[in-house]
Amino acid sequence: MNPASQRPVDVAFPKIDTHCHVFDPLRFPYSPDVAYRPTGGEIAPASYWRQLMDSHGIRHALLVQPNSGYGADNRCLLDAIETGGNRFKGIAIADFSCSDAELQELKARGVVGIAHNFALLGEDAYPGHEKFWQRLAAAGLLVQIQVRDDQILRLAPAIRNSPARFLIDHCGRPGLRDGLQGAGFSALLALAETGRCYIKLSGFDKFSALEYPYPDADRHVAEILAAYGPAHCLWASDWPHLRARQRLDIGALLELFEQQVTDPAARRQILFDTPFKLLGFQPD
Repeated sequence: MNPASQRPVDVAFPKIDTHCHVFDPLRFPYSPDVAYRPTGGEIAPASYWRQLMDSHGIRHALLVQPNSGYGADNRCLLDAIETGGNRFKGIAIADFSCSDAELQELKARGVVGIAHNFALLGEDAYPGHEKFWQRLAAAGLLVQIQVRDDQILRLAPAIRNSPARFLIDHCGRPGLRDGLQGAGFSALLALAETGRCYIKLSGFDKFSALEYPYPDADRHVAEILAAYGPAHCLWASDWPHLRARQRLDIGALLELFEQQVTDPAARRQILFDTPFKLLGFQPD
């Protein structure tokens, strides 16, 4: 499929993007100790993102605090939520030393979960995460995890034993070369049995070995859909696509989703109904 020949996106069809970022270094300078500082086309102020949302019929979005640029400095994220009306919720980054009162303050400001990026930082970066997950569950906050390859296999026991609800980024970034029977992918599918795990259909550029439309991921996506079902799947763009291997556009990613999910009722549930309920958005 050629992205240039894609069908027009149905702007009237309601959508919620569950993984995107805002970068506004003029108003919120980057933290001095971050490993990567987005520049050029990667800079993404909330004001521009709202216009882009309108052009694709995206009513709401889950803003994810990025390790790039800001790390644990959530000010840009919180400002976007506060100035965006009812359009945004947030996933913040919080240190394990964060008090219960501080977690509740983040929640009051539109944060619905805390991110743990095992794929980028490694498992050793989060010692004692099981106890923190219990605190997040008690606070009514989601645990968002980004993993890759077989990391989910090692984390699965703690996820099963935790009372928290989990939001898994980017299809779990499976090792496609291991096939559908790979240990990590099998563990990912099995977590659907908990009823507390949700997964984002996104991030194919991060784990596919091929270019758009990532045909080597098709069977894995089908298995995820079969295991989790529309009530536990969400769609995301991952905009503005930091350090992407090739240019990515939201329209092309939406068309890819249409090919992956052909049933109209399932599309609506994944694109809107499931994230609307899970993330706590309110009717306009």
